[in-house]
Amino acid sequence: MVGPVPESSILPSIISVMSDLPDRRALVEAAKPLPSIGREAIRAKLEHCEPQEIVEASGLLAVPSPVFVTLRILGELRGCIGSLRPLCANLVEETKDRACAAAFEDPRFPSLTLRELEQTDVEVSILGPLETVDSPEELDPAHFGIEVSDGRGRRGVLLPEIAGVEKVAQQIELARQKAQIPRGTDLEIRRFSVIKVQG
Repeated sequence: MVGPVPESSILPSIISVMSDLPDRRALVEAAKPLPSIGREAIRAKLEHCEPQEIVEASGLLAVPSPVFVTLRILGELRGCIGSLRPLCANLVEETKDRACAAAFEDPRFPSLTLRELEQTDVEVSILGPLETVDSPEELDPAHFGIEVSDGRGRRGVLLPEIAGVEKVAQQIELARQKAQIPRGTDLEIRRFSVIKVQG
């Protein structure tokens, strides 16, 4: 089933960044401070203070873009929250917001503690524009994340490069289960590219 048109809320500037290789490399370089920014936002919230400014929201970091933040302790998932649409004015603020959401709002886990933060690895995934998929052959769980929908409001999102997810059918099935869409339902599927930075 053909999915809907890509999100109009993702600005042309970020579409250009994610589709043009030289700009993509530049974004990878610019995004290197983002895990530290996310970590500092979590620390500040735990200590009830203002976060220290690590880098200004300028250049490529001034572009609004959707972000997922994943937290792990000793390789085990400890929180993951994100959005398919940008919620903040720029990548710096988006990373702060999603990092705190991953630390304190993921319903699968209790709120992160200051002691845990010392052991936590922070991964920031910058999402490219959603693209309509006409066939599973256009998917690759090593390179593309996916959004599946039943067309009636239920949606499931899965990032790429998830350990143990090597086949397209696995990726689609896990996203379907996350969305609690009944098996056998016609699915609308869209893919997105991701730039990941860890720290």
